[in-house]
Amino acid sequence: MDKHRAQWSMLVGLTGRYGSGKTTVVNWFVSKGLASESCSDSIRSWLTTQGIEERREALIEGGRELRRQGGPGVLAEMLLERLDGNNAVIDSIRTPGEVEAFRTREDFILIEIRAGMESRWSRVQNRARTGDPLDKDTFIAQEQSEVKAKDEAGQALDATAALADMILVNDAGIDELHSDLEELWKMLND
Repeated sequence: MDKHRAQWSMLVGLTGRYGSGKTTVVNWFVSKGLASESCSDSIRSWLTTQGIEERREALIEGGRELRRQGGPGVLAEMLLERLDGNNAVIDSIRTPGEVEAFRTREDFILIEIRAGMESRWSRVQNRARTGDPLDKDTFIAQEQSEVKAKDEAGQALDATAALADMILVNDAGIDELHSDLEELWKMLND
């Protein structure tokens, strides 16, 4: 772990559209010594207790149900309890309510990972994750259902991205992304 980093506290949150590169960015921050957490982890636990198979659609609906029961920031609140002030990078921040909850920590910074449609579609095809859409029309339709919430329980990627402290554009290759992340790391540590 970076000795300089241990002197500071850091909670990095990531938001971005499907296939933008959030997991790659999470893995990079983990390589710098931060723990990896996801708002989806709370949903996964709930799905298990309900006997529901973990699929993309079930995660989305499970998140909606938990937000209906506990309010728009419930997933972040659950995660903050588990973190207990420790350094971490958080993936899957999808609502302004979650951002609001995370902002209770003074060391929180929200980064939007932004990439164009073609880059994201290409990544989704190449990674072939279970639950990933198999055709571009489905990919576009899924994305459109996540950008604006129909109610407080839904995902609102556009409104969440608007709250970002900074934007990391990820339309190039992995080397350029890592270079950009190194610059960001230096900035966060100054």
